[in-house]
Amino acid sequence: MNVSVASAESLRTALAGVLGGLPPSQAAKSVERLIAHYRGTTPTDAPVLRDRADVVAYAAYRMPATFEAARGALAALRDAAPEWEPGTHTDIGGGTGAASWAVADAWDGRPPRTTVLDWAEPALALGRELAGGVLDAEWRRERIGTALRLDETDLVTVSYVLKELTEGDRAALVAEAARAATGAVVIVEPGTPDGYERIIAARSVLIDAGFTVAAPCPHSGACPIEPGTDWCHFSARVSRSSLHRQVKGGSLPYEDEKYAYVAAVRFPVTPAPARVIRRPQTRKGLVLLDLCAPGGLERATVTKRHGPLYKQARDAEWGDPWPPAEEA
Repeated sequence: MNVSVASAESLRTALAGVLGGLPPSQAAKSVERLIAHYRGTTPTDAPVLRDRADVVAYAAYRMPATFEAARGALAALRDAAPEWEPGTHTDIGGGTGAASWAVADAWDGRPPRTTVLDWAEPALALGRELAGGVLDAEWRRERIGTALRLDETDLVTVSYVLKELTEGDRAALVAEAARAATGAVVIVEPGTPDGYERIIAARSVLIDAGFTVAAPCPHSGACPIEPGTDWCHFSARVSRSSLHRQVKGGSLPYEDEKYAYVAAVRFPVTPAPARVIRRPQTRKGLVLLDLCAPGGLERATVTKRHGPLYKQARDAEWGDPWPPAEEA
């Protein structure tokens, strides 16, 4: 099967095929309810996506952004472990499959065999429909929570799921992901202060289970950010289709998705020497880079006197490793 077409463009094409059948008024109502949920703070022990209208609205409202956030986290994992390739992948709470599309895109030469688990059958049904012959995936209904038991797998992804769970279920779910994963676990959450807190808690569970943090952190020690003062998150640029803009009520051809993540592995890995944790600030003749480094938070000033490194600093983006690999 040629799965190399599991890209952002092929996903947008698949979404356009299913969104056209949903009346705009019905889509708008479902989107309003979903926005209220995703911006809220109350977790739930029931599926958020109740029927096809909800699921199709979700696909328009959230799937492109979730795909790009997961792709950003997976790209960082690949940077840290370029030789590793998963043969199997389990997508916990994968719903319509955004993270599974991102995994297929990340390893487009040899994408893993994926199992998507979710407790909402309408989401699984739409995921199967969107995937068509593109993803090599099985879609299986499972209750996502403390009772979930996973088969052994190389890679586990948990993308935008922890917020939907009660606090008791979160740690249990991450611990089960750690038990089942023979290679890596990647967890992605919204780039909000509470999303960051969930990532930090999950990171601790993974480290306690014997994992090493591959990204975004340059180390597996305590996060140097003082609780309550700031939060670690990143940004992914998401292209909007005309239908996407219609459902979300926006006019710009893009949006920026803020996300927080952790990628942790069971094998030797070389994390980034440091990571850019804010948008670089370009001044006349210099670039200011806010970094997370093994020694803590730092600000690097790169000037023209640094030669080729100055050009690389001007090209650096939020979330990039620093210095670039060839300069490390």
